Amino acid sequence: MYEIAIIGAGINGVSCAYELSKAGKKVALFDKGGVASGGSGAAGAFISPKFSKAGELKEILHTAFKYSMAYYEKEFPEHFIKSKLLHIAKDEKEDEVLRFYKEHTDLELLDVEKSEREIVCINAGIINAKALCSEMAKASELIKEEVSTLEYKNGVWHINENYTAKKIIIATGAYKQILAEPYIQLRGIWGHRIEIQTSTENPHSIHQFVSISPSKDGKLAIGATHNVHYHPETSSEPYDIQEGRDELLEKASATIKLESVKVIKDYMGLRSGSFDYMPLVGSLVLSQETLQNKSIHFQTKKPNFNEYSYYPNLTMINGSGGYGFVLAPYLAKILSEYILSDTEIPKGLQPARFFARWAKKLP
Repeated sequence: MYEIAIIGAGINGVSCAYELSKAGKKVALFDKGGVASGGSGAAGAFISPKFSKAGELKEILHTAFKYSMAYYEKEFPEHFIKSKLLHIAKDEKEDEVLRFYKEHTDLELLDVEKSEREIVCINAGIINAKALCSEMAKASELIKEEVSTLEYKNGVWHINENYTAKKIIIATGAYKQILAEPYIQLRGIWGHRIEIQTSTENPHSIHQFVSISPSKDGKLAIGATHNVHYHPETSSEPYDIQEGRDELLEKASATIKLESVKVIKDYMGLRSGSFDYMPLVGSLVLSQETLQNKSIHFQTKKPNFNEYSYYPNLTMINGSGGYGFVLAPYLAKILSEYILSDTEIPKGLQPARFFARWAKKLP
């Protein structure tokens, strides 16, 4: 029996596995494709804050950015490259946003040459995505198997009838949900990144229409696109790789001039985002059992999450969108502290917020 089984070995799953293994827990990682076989393996893994005026998501990403920069440098320096980041406005509307950002951020702003568009320049970083995830998973037992059944019996979780665990963490992204709760709705975001050989030299990370890495040995990474229409489990047509390459090169070429380009490798996978754009971290509400509780008033503006019934010893970490490698260490810390010490998770992150909205709309 495992103390904790984590279903999904992307950056969220392996970050939790790393934290819990460090705490001495016996952890199993389940993933049919192996470590970082989905969206995490396709990610550009740029460590960046959210460049916007205000909002809850901006604030959590700001905190997570500062946390993850220090975390990666301390824990995994061999897989982390510090890099100056130039975030360039796409249009006049974003010019205004970046001007506001520069006036109000507490991050150190670096000097940059003036240009037609506004630019924010900061110290940031890039992760070697696949290598990092593999390193994080080392202390756990990896089980390359799809989880098709998950059942709680006699105080223990039974996985595929062959494995047991005291606690479960679901980190499956936007792929098919194991526990089909109607209030959990995630957006699948198909990502495509390319590695190219080019004579163009690029000294820094650049974000504008797409992200471009610094040059290394005559190579650049470009990506990733954000295709919300293609889903590998539901789309009737296969993904058009050449069309994806063309889109990436066109967007990158609007920022820098690329010469003598040869595509070396494609990276593709499905990321997940929530419908309010905030990540989901914490326990899952048992919807039917909670709805049957006649003492709960579901139409209230200020729901009390403590009134709800929850799956025993089961939590979720999901919905990070394109900021997975920024958010994962910070969210894994929050979730691990909740599992190990029952430390409270902020209400704005808990999956229960979606249940509250869903239940309020029921007739």
